[in-house]
Amino acid sequence: MSDTAAAKPPLLPSRMSAPTPRQALRRLFMTLFLRGRGARGLNLKSAPKTVSQKLLLTLLFYGLFGCVTFTMVGQPVFALAVYLHAMTFAFLGMFVASSAGEILFNKEEGDILLHRPIDPRTMLWSKIRVMIEISLWVAGAFNLAGLLTGLASPDGGWRFPLAHAVSTTLEALFCTGCVVLLYQLCLRWFGREQLEGLMTTTQVLVAVAAVACSQILPRLMFRYGHTLTASENSWWMALVPPAWFAGFDDAFGGSAAPISWIFAAIAVGVTVIVLWLAFGKLAHDYEAGLQALNQTVRKQKKRGRRWVDWMVNVPPFRWWMRDPVSRTSFLLITAYLVRDRDVKLRVYPGIAPMLILPFIFLFQRSGMGNFGVAFSGAYLGMIPLFGLNILKYSQQWQASDIFRMAPVCGPAGVCNGARRAVLLFLTIPMLFAMTAVVALLYGLNSHIFLLLPGILALPVYSLVPALLGKAVPLSSPIEEGKSAGRGLNMIGVMVISTALSGVALLSWSQGWFWELLLAEAPIVIGLYVGMRFALEKVRWQSAE
Repeated sequence: MSDTAAAKPPLLPSRMSAPTPRQALRRLFMTLFLRGRGARGLNLKSAPKTVSQKLLLTLLFYGLFGCVTFTMVGQPVFALAVYLHAMTFAFLGMFVASSAGEILFNKEEGDILLHRPIDPRTMLWSKIRVMIEISLWVAGAFNLAGLLTGLASPDGGWRFPLAHAVSTTLEALFCTGCVVLLYQLCLRWFGREQLEGLMTTTQVLVAVAAVACSQILPRLMFRYGHTLTASENSWWMALVPPAWFAGFDDAFGGSAAPISWIFAAIAVGVTVIVLWLAFGKLAHDYEAGLQALNQTVRKQKKRGRRWVDWMVNVPPFRWWMRDPVSRTSFLLITAYLVRDRDVKLRVYPGIAPMLILPFIFLFQRSGMGNFGVAFSGAYLGMIPLFGLNILKYSQQWQASDIFRMAPVCGPAGVCNGARRAVLLFLTIPMLFAMTAVVALLYGLNSHIFLLLPGILALPVYSLVPALLGKAVPLSSPIEEGKSAGRGLNMIGVMVISTALSGVALLSWSQGWFWELLLAEAPIVIGLYVGMRFALEKVRWQSAE
């Protein structure tokens, strides 16, 4: 009897320790975020176990960038909170907009999870919880210095850190809920046939709106050397989401002005409504969308390929792509940029926030002078750098092994074709748009020449990602964790662009601008030739 009892398995403890479906799904999606979806090169011993390990360097730089708020010691709580929430809104908006499509609508997981008895609301909440956790890590790192600065505000105190922590959490919920809600409304109003194109458009709009709010509101708050408070000109601040959450901070941890309580009520009310609609009322639309992406859609008549084939066979493009490997790579990347849902969801939302910044500087003619034009030209060189870095990720990354099987010595030809596609379809249209804006705002005068230093640096910038053979297009598995670092990349781009534009502006004011161009041209040519030679010498790296 005792032997039989001892042989029985402990059923009750095992049942009690079984995780709920929501807990199991949350753990699954968090593991995918930490380790990625590809097994090649994965070392379980060195794989990150927590978000802090995964994003250690990113969180460190966010924390250092947040130390800028120490210069705002002595400012009112509302002004400080506006800056913190505006920047946080940009970082969270870029992360959510660039990652939501990959996390929420993944065809591979749909083939597995849709056959199991899982409530769509449970699956949706599990994914959103992971996104919110990552967002709060990023927001917490940036706002750490701001919490200390708020303690020294004239109308602040010990209540400010508590109020700001709550408002930042509300902001993360609001950003995530808005993206999910927009997807669900697109599904309900336009159907699954238009889903893929609308997902890209939605993410681009969210990313652009987030960056625009983060740049415009602080400049309005601190214009002309005067700090606006919550009680001044409040009608236009009620239209900008960061002002709502800043009002929450001011109501509970600052001056407690009557208008701040109104902003706080708007922040809480709008967040609750968005969450109720996205995760309650319209949750079943998410399941319909996930099923729609796994259904076979009637193939439409091919478009775009014909004109691309014609284009590469006529001058001057035929001379530009004489190498057959580069020409084939160019056609491949062009097809992905136009048709592939996953690539479009990463490339366009990832680049769109970067493109809005130069236009903000250009339209702010007051107090900016020629700096906006010089900054736009310097910033232009970063577009191919970002585009090529994003293009190396793909859900079909295993298919890139065909590059190694082909009789090609190294990745130079493949990288050159991708580089030319990014220059032609992403960079050159942006160059024309910037030139048109400068011509409209400043006229066809000498200001337009301030774009030249950045334009000259374009060839070098476009070669930087491919120099070591690490930016082979479509060759790496998707890692959502890298999306959280795009705000960090944005900071680095702004620093480099500001430095280059500062040198251009200094030479312009001192009268040696053309000498600067004459000195820059041979340097760029030498770097370009040397980098092309180095790229030709690169051989394929080991697949493992």
